[in-house]
Amino acid sequence: MKILFGAMVLAIASVSQAAPLTVRAGESWIFQVKDGQPSDARKVEPNAKPAKGEVIVAVRSLFGTVLIMSNNSGVPYSFAAELLPPTNLTTVRTCTLPSGRKPILEQWEQKALAVRISNFRAAGNEGLC
Repeated sequence: MKILFGAMVLAIASVSQAAPLTVRAGESWIFQVKDGQPSDARKVEPNAKPAKGEVIVAVRSLFGTVLIMSNNSGVPYSFAAELLPPTNLTTVRTCTLPSGRKPILEQWEQKALAVRISNFRAAGNEGLC
């Protein structure tokens, strides 16, 4: 009985924890940042605009991998990004995501199938890399 209860608690905790967002090349997603992770994510058309408090991200295959992101909140963020090719995971450096719908463009020479973003933290200075 204790084992079953422990497994149920673990399963519930796993479901309720926020998780990174994986964006495949060619996709665009809008989400909110909650507890440092993307939340309420939904796939959108590339020309969609984020509502107040939302972030839009798009990944494209162009000269390697390109990530374009815009943050429509009052908080600039630093965040983690990982490239997901078929054989391994590559953590890459990112710049600060400014507030107020100012876009950032990240470009990496490695071609990736997707980019996984996570660990959003309020950033004190906008525009830092």
